[in-house]
Amino acid sequence: MFPECGGQRQSPINIVTSTVQYDPALGPFAFDGHDHISNITVDHLGHSAHFALPQSMRIHGGGLPSVYKALQFHLHWGVNAGPGSEHTVDGERYPMELHIVYIKEEYQSLEEAESDSAGIAVLGFFFEASQEDNTHFDTVLEALRRVRFIGNTSSVAAFKLSDIIPPAHELSAYYRYSGSMTTPACNEAVIWTIFHKTLPASHRQLVEVAGEVWYWTGKPMTNIFRPAQQLNGRVVSRSSPLPDELSALTDSAVPFLSGSAFCLCSVLVSVSLYCAL
Repeated sequence: MFPECGGQRQSPINIVTSTVQYDPALGPFAFDGHDHISNITVDHLGHSAHFALPQSMRIHGGGLPSVYKALQFHLHWGVNAGPGSEHTVDGERYPMELHIVYIKEEYQSLEEAESDSAGIAVLGFFFEASQEDNTHFDTVLEALRRVRFIGNTSSVAAFKLSDIIPPAHELSAYYRYSGSMTTPACNEAVIWTIFHKTLPASHRQLVEVAGEVWYWTGKPMTNIFRPAQQLNGRVVSRSSPLPDELSALTDSAVPFLSGSAFCLCSVLVSVSLYCAL
């Protein structure tokens, strides 16, 4: 029924850190409008609950080929705070994963963006168990309680996405690859970004989230993650160099003379020039 779900660029994947390649073109992200207060809606779609976001939220930079506008965010989880993320790192599955979905700003819908191999950008964040409750995540939990059954819709007042995700300066380290949506029709139109920085949620919150939304059968929606798909020769890149790569960059400093002044300029990770006259 969904032939693209058997394609060559499917998601999620297992990120094998020993084979990831450093890409200096993967610079910092810019997040526009993510700190704005908005009234948003949440809908139970049968396979998950989606939180609609205002399209005034934009991202650019981060090695993306365009400016992208926000559509929605949703979560993937397991059961009883057990493994539940879609992506894995060296085989490790985190208890929960947040996906924020964006489309190129020239498109009017997800369906239109799906025809472009880079039409969709998804930002992925892993959750890790914390000692304390994440009070901002309680807002999400409370909204999920109000959409327990398929077709339910509710609203979230005075919501700020920046309350959920870290500030941009903490998001310079990430993985990047080309893939697909993780639910049918599995369109291979996604630029994936998986951040190193994790989000906190207490054990209580991780347990509760898996019991708030129910299937049509009346049973809790649990283990809502797709298994890792084959990489099929795709390259997974990272934005941050390893120590030996950083050393190689700094060792490549080139001395040169300009008039009577001697400059030693080193090309660093930030692609800045440091010059002592």
